[in-house]
Amino acid sequence: MKQEVIKELSTADLLERLEEEKKQLVRLKLNHAVSPLENPNKIKTYRRTVARILTELRSRKLQEATNKQ
Repeated sequence: MKQEVIKELSTADLLERLEEEKKQLVRLKLNHAVSPLENPNKIKTYRRTVARILTELRSRKLQEATNKQ
């Protein structure tokens, strides 16, 4: 998921998407531990997507805090 797409989503959508991405990441890691994945780079992709979503959520929270002051 690209950063531009993440920025367009609402906060509620981001939280929902974050939960889905984390579940998928755990599932991929578990499957990879049992038997090697065909494409282990998928794990890296999901991990980066989770990080991008968390970064955007943090950015929004900080922006809210500065707007209140």
